[in-house]
Amino acid sequence: MKIYYDKDADLQQIRNKKVAVIGYGSQGHAHALNMKESGVSVVIGLREGASWKKAEQSGLKVMPVADAVKASDIVMILAPDEAQAAIYRQDIAPNLKPGS
Repeated sequence: MKIYYDKDADLQQIRNKKVAVIGYGSQGHAHALNMKESGVSVVIGLREGASWKKAEQSGLKVMPVADAVKASDIVMILAPDEAQAAIYRQDIAPNLKPGS
């Protein structure tokens, strides 16, 4: 197994881009906070609910999924598996920028 370290990653590839993290559960919050702390511009796409306040309290900008997708160059889908297909069809696919 190959182990990757900080020196193996080039954050310049995404530093000038906005990343939408869709979902703020166990995976979404970890990735979002890691990127934010690394200087990447992150926005969280959610439905209104408990995770919304949790993300805001972490200092992240939160908006509806469709708006987060429209505002971003890169989209990470980290919502629960059973919800991903519907979220993609309803909110992500119609709002993706060309090349994102």
